[in-house]
Amino acid sequence: MALAPAGGWAVGDESYKETLAFFPAMQQQIRMVAPQARAYLATDEGRRRATLMSTVRYEHLPVELLEHQMLGTAACRDVVPMVDHAIEHGYELDPERVTCPVRIVWGTEDKFLPWPSAAARFRQDWLPQADYVVLDDVGHQPQLDVPVEAAQLILGVTS
Repeated sequence: MALAPAGGWAVGDESYKETLAFFPAMQQQIRMVAPQARAYLATDEGRRRATLMSTVRYEHLPVELLEHQMLGTAACRDVVPMVDHAIEHGYELDPERVTCPVRIVWGTEDKFLPWPSAAARFRQDWLPQADYVVLDDVGHQPQLDVPVEAAQLILGVTS
């Protein structure tokens, strides 16, 4: 089961570099806000801004969860090394090593990894046999946008 996995851009599609470059910049912005995270997230506007890239629906998300995500993102030491590695080496997947059923879930409103372009290699080269579930009006984190539906999708492939 994968929720909007990275690395699926088509061979020759260099847009992934721009996407990856966004993450260190986003982390820097979050680090500036992090000391005031609880106050920032206490407002409807703060919660919307904090979730703008990752979700469509945010009103139901607890401030504590969003604060935890914000502080975790700010504290992560490996954002830049991960991005540097991905830019230098790209992404590879050996489909021969995948021997179990695979479900890939993607939201049509994913701003980080837009459907279907960010899934091209998964769909064409690596995992064409996977069960692809595309959720309308859902962002990058289906588990936050539609938590019950996401849980059902996970259970449906693991049980």
